[in-house]
Amino acid sequence: MVRKPDLQTLFGESSATTFLGLPSCDDLSLLDAHIAIIGAPCATPYKSVGAYCANGPDGIRKGMSAFTANLTHYDFDVGGEILPHNIKAVDHGDLAFDENDSAGNRENIRKAVRQVLEKRAVPIILGGDDSIPIPMLEAFAGRGKFTILQIDAHIDWRDSHEGERMGLSSTMRRASEMEHIDSIVQVGQRGLGSARPSDVEDAVNWGANFISARDVCAKGVDTALEFIAPGAKVIVCLDCDGLDPSVMPGVIGRAPGGLSYWHIIDLIEGVSRKAEIAAMDLVEFMPERDLDGMGALTAGRIVTTAMALIARQSASVR
Repeated sequence: MVRKPDLQTLFGESSATTFLGLPSCDDLSLLDAHIAIIGAPCATPYKSVGAYCANGPDGIRKGMSAFTANLTHYDFDVGGEILPHNIKAVDHGDLAFDENDSAGNRENIRKAVRQVLEKRAVPIILGGDDSIPIPMLEAFAGRGKFTILQIDAHIDWRDSHEGERMGLSSTMRRASEMEHIDSIVQVGQRGLGSARPSDVEDAVNWGANFISARDVCAKGVDTALEFIAPGAKVIVCLDCDGLDPSVMPGVIGRAPGGLSYWHIIDLIEGVSRKAEIAAMDLVEFMPERDLDGMGALTAGRIVTTAMALIARQSASVR
């Protein structure tokens, strides 16, 4: 057997345990940065699966561990340094959670996001299960109107499942009930999922815009970006199963025909050019189902590029 190259040593990895070696910020009330990474291992798990993505945030950090000494290097995906112009980003670490206290988990997420927003910073949430967007979105109440860009294989418009209305199948249904959400653009649907015909009908009647994975692959990301209003404040909700399993195997429900890494990057960059990214979450990364760290690296690179785009957005308004 050929020994696997030690890229960590080759790239000069530091001993940091934060995302990309960013400074840590244990107390968000003292936040002094433009961007805050927050790990949210669990929100509202269904009893049938439990906190199945609880190791996701740590897995994503480990997926980028080889690059912890490279934060100031040139990144060709963004055309420069990741954090230019003295823009600061920090990692708060993981929020506490109790698999048997969903209400408490949701409050921890809402509180953390509110603290970041009060400091006029942009939160990036590393999940964690697919229900995390609900409390994250709730934290934006009273701060104006927002558009959601959801990238997901599923539409998540079920009113309840297993008797739970705050679970992973209901995120966009709950979002549609929030007064501060005035537009939902959903990208990447494919295959046979949890949606009933009535769920799709309810979403369309509310005004949600669907752009399937097949449409994106055939026509490009502009078919989705045209639904983003210029200057809108956009919250990006990315479920890892929106990506094709060839680059993102570490999800609970794999399905062929998903979006590529570049589709995701072009969508996020397109939003940053046309509107304002107010927050982002990345959920449903399941390290236990990953293959040789491929999904962790893909998720980490998406977060890195999103952070760089948000940094440039922050620099332009200083």
